[in-house]
Amino acid sequence: MSNYEVVVPKLGESVIEATITRWLKNEGELIKEDDPIVEIATDKVDTEIPSLVSGTLLKKFFNEGDIVPVGAVLAIIEKDGSAVIVSEDKPAATRFYSPLVRSIATQENISFTELDSIPGTGKDDRLTKQDLLSYMKDRKTGIKPLALKFQASLPAIASKLAADAATVNIQQVIPGEDRIVEMDRIRQIIASHMVKSVQTSPHVTSFQEVDLTRVVQWRDKNKDAYLSREKEKLTFTPIFIEAIAKAVRDFPLVNVSVDGTKIIVHKNVNIGMAVSLPNFSLIVPVILNAHEKSLSGIVKSVNDLAKRARIGKLVPDEISGGTISLTNLGSFGTIMGTPIINQPQTAIIAVGAIKKRVVAVESPDGDYIAIRPIMMVSLTYDHRVIDGALGGQFLARLVQYLETFDNNQTI
Repeated sequence: MSNYEVVVPKLGESVIEATITRWLKNEGELIKEDDPIVEIATDKVDTEIPSLVSGTLLKKFFNEGDIVPVGAVLAIIEKDGSAVIVSEDKPAATRFYSPLVRSIATQENISFTELDSIPGTGKDDRLTKQDLLSYMKDRKTGIKPLALKFQASLPAIASKLAADAATVNIQQVIPGEDRIVEMDRIRQIIASHMVKSVQTSPHVTSFQEVDLTRVVQWRDKNKDAYLSREKEKLTFTPIFIEAIAKAVRDFPLVNVSVDGTKIIVHKNVNIGMAVSLPNFSLIVPVILNAHEKSLSGIVKSVNDLAKRARIGKLVPDEISGGTISLTNLGSFGTIMGTPIINQPQTAIIAVGAIKKRVVAVESPDGDYIAIRPIMMVSLTYDHRVIDGALGGQFLARLVQYLETFDNNQTI
């Protein structure tokens, strides 16, 4: 007898769970190698999980709409054709349970499904003995755990909300013209990640103005020819990404992530690019090795990823591995902003709308007043590892690269 476990694959370093959107095979159905078995979705990408073997689908452990962690066993496939009975209470490899916790759960007739619903306070949301004993005490007194889909990833929030719910009677006023709209799957996961990021990193934001005269001149000179030749628009975003990559190479300590008390300094500059979707959601495809690409290469990567992001054609590898991010607020007319860091990164750059303003210009022949295209740029950073001096120097270097942009180059 030989069985194959279908598991939720790793979908990016910041993705810890996915939603089952549709089962493509039923129990008892024959499956060929490479046949798609189930569709899953995260806040970043939708994908199918194929079978790596041929056989019969014996058991599915989750239903459509369930949220499951990375590494969970979704189903069992029998490879050799011999039947096998699969326990209804098989643990779905959702997280590690110590022998002591397992023993207590067995004695108290607590199933693995019930264990998975209990918030853990240990490392990586691990369920400790005290967590289980506290749960059992509440269980005997009739207090039910808070039914949150994100308990596994946000135990601290779940515990706090449960405590608040027990002590505070919140009266929600809903006037006659108001309506209640349930968050969709994407919005729930985004909300979870945003809260978790703020809880993880002390956010600090620094701002600078940048004179984009040379950048605007170059784009105005080249955009029509580029559109005619490539059938694609020449936007400002690739120019910003090129400047960020250069500034990161000068100040590599902003291109880091944190693992406990360790700082991981990333060798490659992989720049996440926030893309707004038609449903007002957000996805962040990644320009890998941006420091090694020419401006022309970055333009092609930006256009390709943005186009496929908006039609849902990205694959998991294209939304993972980012080391620093850029969000362009100016496309919506916003002048400046303080974005939330995309964990586990420690810095994110925001660029605002480009506005013509009257400014004082310094020159060797004296100062004068001129009308220039001015943009606000901000750096939001994790103050655990990036101090104001480093953040300020990085931001100043980024501005320098943009203001001294070579407007005679070709593309």
